[in-house]
Amino acid sequence: MVTVVLPATWVYALRLPHDPRAARVARMTVRAALNGHGMHEVVDIVELLTSELVTNAYRHTKGPASLRLTALEGGRLRVGVWDSSSHIPAPFDRPPGDRMPAAPEDAEGGRGLLLVREYASSWGGWPLGDGLLDRGAGKLLWFEVGGRGDWC
Repeated sequence: MVTVVLPATWVYALRLPHDPRAARVARMTVRAALNGHGMHEVVDIVELLTSELVTNAYRHTKGPASLRLTALEGGRLRVGVWDSSSHIPAPFDRPPGDRMPAAPEDAEGGRGLLLVREYASSWGGWPLGDGLLDRGAGKLLWFEVGGRGDWC
C-alpha cells in the first residue's frame, strides 16, 4: 500500500478580471483552498482580509488583479493581491507601528486596509516595475496569518 504525504507548503494562484464579482470569487477560492488543507480556524479572517484587498483592486484600478495563497513553513499563510496600479495606499505606505487616524464615522470607506493591519500577523506592499507615470507593473499588497502556533 502506498502512503501519500501531503506537502506542508503549497501555492494557489488565481487571475481575476476587472469585475465586481471578483471579490466573491476570491472569497470562494480562499474558503475552498483553506478548508481543503484543514486550515478551518483561519478561513473567516483570511476570507475577510482577502476580500478587502481584492475589492480595493477592483475599485481603484481599471485592470485585472491576481490572488496568490501560499502556505509557508511554520504554519504561516501568506496572501498576496497584485493589481495594475503602482500606488501604495495608506496605511500600507507607512511602516508597521505607525498610528493611522480612524476614518470619520460618516465616511463610506477607509477601513478595509486598517482591518488588514489589525488582524494580520504581518503585512506589506511594494510597487512593481519602474512606476513611471503609473505605467509600471502595478503593485503587490500582502498579509500573513499564523505562525508560532497562533492563528489570529
